[in-house]
Amino acid sequence: MADSPREGKQAGPPHFTQLTDMASELVGGTILFATDDFFAPAENLIKRDSPRFKEHADTEFGRWGDGWQTRRKRSPGHDWCVIRLGVQGLIRGFNVDTSYFVGDHAPRVSIQAANYEEDKQPEIPQREVRTGAAATPEEFEAIAELKSSDWNHLVPMTELKPGTPASSHNYFPVSSQQRWTHVRLNIFPDGGIARLRVYGTGQKDWTASDPTELSDLVTIAYGGACVGFSNAHFGHPNNIIGVGQAKSMADGWETARRLDRPPVLESDENGVLLVPGCEWAVFRLAHPGIITQIEIDTKHFKGNSPDSCKLDGCILTTQEEEDMVRQNWDLPGHKWKPLLLVTKLNPDETHLLDSLTPELQDVITHVRFTITPDGGVSRLRLRGFPSSICLLRPREKPAMRFSVKAGFRSNL
Repeated sequence: MADSPREGKQAGPPHFTQLTDMASELVGGTILFATDDFFAPAENLIKRDSPRFKEHADTEFGRWGDGWQTRRKRSPGHDWCVIRLGVQGLIRGFNVDTSYFVGDHAPRVSIQAANYEEDKQPEIPQREVRTGAAATPEEFEAIAELKSSDWNHLVPMTELKPGTPASSHNYFPVSSQQRWTHVRLNIFPDGGIARLRVYGTGQKDWTASDPTELSDLVTIAYGGACVGFSNAHFGHPNNIIGVGQAKSMADGWETARRLDRPPVLESDENGVLLVPGCEWAVFRLAHPGIITQIEIDTKHFKGNSPDSCKLDGCILTTQEEEDMVRQNWDLPGHKWKPLLLVTKLNPDETHLLDSLTPELQDVITHVRFTITPDGGVSRLRLRGFPSSICLLRPREKPAMRFSVKAGFRSNL
C-alpha cells in the first residue's frame, strides 16, 4: 500500500528515494506511448523538476496541469503509458506523485515492467509531445509490438490519494532482482498524475560486452555510485557520473567555498594554488577494472571550477566499504594508489587525461576524486577494462546517497 504520513507526524521518504531516478528526462528516460494526453502530456511525468501549481492558468483544453492528465474516459478500457528507462537495471521502488491533482487525480494505479535486450527492442516511432489528443490507431499498432499488457506486475492495482501536501507521494518498494528496461504505468480508469519516479541502480551485462573496448567504469548507467563525500552544498557528487552531458551547473557536483582559504592566495611553480584544504568524493565502480583514461569536465563552471584535482584508487570488499562509510572514509593513505597526480583544471573545459594505471596494472574497485580547494565539476568519466576479479558480493540492500550537513568539512 502507499505510504502516507500519520496525522500530527511527518513521515520521511523511504531510503530507496536516495537512488537514481531511472526514468527521468535527465538520464534519458523517454515516453514511448500514451493512450491520451488531452489536458497535459505524459512527458511531464519524467520531468526532473518537482511539480508546480499555477493558479488561474488555463489552456485551450482546460486548466493547466504539471503532470500527465487524461480526459474523462467515455469508452471501455483505461489509460496507460509506456516509458523506456534512461538508466536500465534494478528497480528498488516507485514514487507516484499526485501533487496538485485534487478532484482529478487517477484513483488507482498499477505498474508493470519488462526487460528487452538492446538489439531486440522493437522500433517504436518517436511520438510528438501534444495536448488535446489521443493515441492514433497507428500508434496503438506500433506499441502492440511490445506486448506490454503481458509484462510483469511490480505494483498491483492500488488506490491513490489526492494530491494534497499530506498524501501526494505514493511510495512502492520493489524487491525484484531482475534487470528492467521499460515500465508501463496504468491508471484506472483515467485522471492525472504529476510525476513518476523510478528509483534504482544501473546494471550492465558485462559478459555480453566486448572486452577490447573501453567502458566507463563509474557511470550510474552501469551501476557506479557515490559512497561518500566531504561537501555537496550546491550539487551531489552522483551528478558527475550521470548520463550524457551536463545541461547546467545544477547537473554537476558543486561545493561551498572553503572558509580556510588564505586571505591572499599564492601558487607554486606549476601554477597550482597553495591552499590547506580540499573537497573529495568516493565512488564505487560499476565493475572492478583497470582505468586507462580519465575525463574531467568543468563545462558550465566558468567562475567556480576547482583550481586542481587528483584521483586515487583502491580495492575493497563490500565489508571494507561498509566499514569505511561508518568511518567517513578514514582509509589509510597507503591503501590509495595514484591514478592521476595533481592536475591543474581550466574553467568550462573538457580535460582528457591518461591514467597512471597502464604502468601499474592495478585493478580498482573504488576511486577518490579530490578537488582543490573547492568548486564545481560537471562530469567524471573513468574509462577502462573490466576485470574478472570481483570482491563485492551482491548487495541485499540498495546503495544510499550519503548526505552530510552543508557546513561539514574534511581534509582527507
